[in-house]
Amino acid sequence: MPKIFITNKSGRPQTFAVHGWNNNLNLAVNPHSTSTLSAPDKSSGAIIALHGGHEGEQAEITFNGFGGNDFIDISNIVGAGGNITIQQQGEPSTRKGDPLFMQNLRAAWKKASPATKNDLKGSIFLNKKGEVERMGPIKDHPKLETFVRSFADGKTYIGIGAWNGSPGNKSDNDQSSAAKGTKNAVITYSDGDATPTHGEGNTAHRAPMEQMNMVEHVSASEAHKPENNKGEVGIDLHNNSNKACTYFFYDNYWNGNGTAGANFDKPLKSVRLTPKASRFVPLPASFKGRVQRGTLIPATWVEFQCEAANDHAAHGDISLQQGCDGAATIQGTDGAPHGSGLIGGFTKDIITNAPEKAKVKRQDGVICLASTVGNWMAGPNDVAAEWELKEVGQKKAYIRGGSGTDIISSKNRRFDIVFY
Repeated sequence: MPKIFITNKSGRPQTFAVHGWNNNLNLAVNPHSTSTLSAPDKSSGAIIALHGGHEGEQAEITFNGFGGNDFIDISNIVGAGGNITIQQQGEPSTRKGDPLFMQNLRAAWKKASPATKNDLKGSIFLNKKGEVERMGPIKDHPKLETFVRSFADGKTYIGIGAWNGSPGNKSDNDQSSAAKGTKNAVITYSDGDATPTHGEGNTAHRAPMEQMNMVEHVSASEAHKPENNKGEVGIDLHNNSNKACTYFFYDNYWNGNGTAGANFDKPLKSVRLTPKASRFVPLPASFKGRVQRGTLIPATWVEFQCEAANDHAAHGDISLQQGCDGAATIQGTDGAPHGSGLIGGFTKDIITNAPEKAKVKRQDGVICLASTVGNWMAGPNDVAAEWELKEVGQKKAYIRGGSGTDIISSKNRRFDIVFY
């Protein structure tokens, strides 16, 4: 029986009308939480976001339909008040929906002429500040369909598609394309960016200021020596670079089989190390997420969990799927061949001599290698992927996803992580 994972990345509860599952009862998902629904094989239905009692963006699903494939899409035909995406679990290529629909709607409204705004009266609803708060049903306002197509065509269902003898709009018809076989469905809602993970999130990726002010500063002379914390769960963190850096630890919002709800706005903790400094960073055994330099992407991710449910060991890897801002390695500290005898990641600079088309300038001005799988900012950068496959290789870091990457383990629930 397939599952439907509904993640609310926003900072407030979100209520959904559920048609076809959950006994057709509404479902409220708490902030930064995931709810799970069971869906009988070959069942169909919709998950519809509600805004002040009005229906908005919706995810439509048929499990194991024609040809044994799932059919999933996002529709804004009845309105919008937030952002939503859907994909098969572990299959980002099946993703549908505009993760920044409302932001794009507000930008288009701001640029619209007075005549256009007059034409859209009764279909665009503003708050007291004059900002777009909600959009009414497209199906009731033909001119609204034209307006929405100006920024969301091909990303979501906008018109009625092929129906009752009408050929519909090709962009809408393409939204009904089949996925790959039948799998669990991952629905992501957000007032900000509704991109799901492996690496999905907000455009700024900055921690709240109250979190930024809790940074621990450690110099090389005062660093905690790892050997003094034997037996504790966590990581031995090393800054092997020539400049001070702050490292942020993000615990995932949720975890599935091959997918995760990456956390971009609430770091568990952060540690600032001066050049060549090291320290032990204690973590809860339940930690499953990543550590990275700063809070922006592109960035090199060191992904790990402190204690797996099956073998109670720590497991980790290096990922370049959401970009690369420098080298990093991960190694077990238990002395076993599967642990300290195996090192994941790489130590050399692969950015300086990379092809220019592989590089991007990050928000803070740092030159990085672009995402190899794509995100809300751009599609997959094949030049970056090919360069990383040549210089690092899939065995040492996740570059294209899939398999073939060393998963580092450590029975003592502790890793040695070095940033270069």
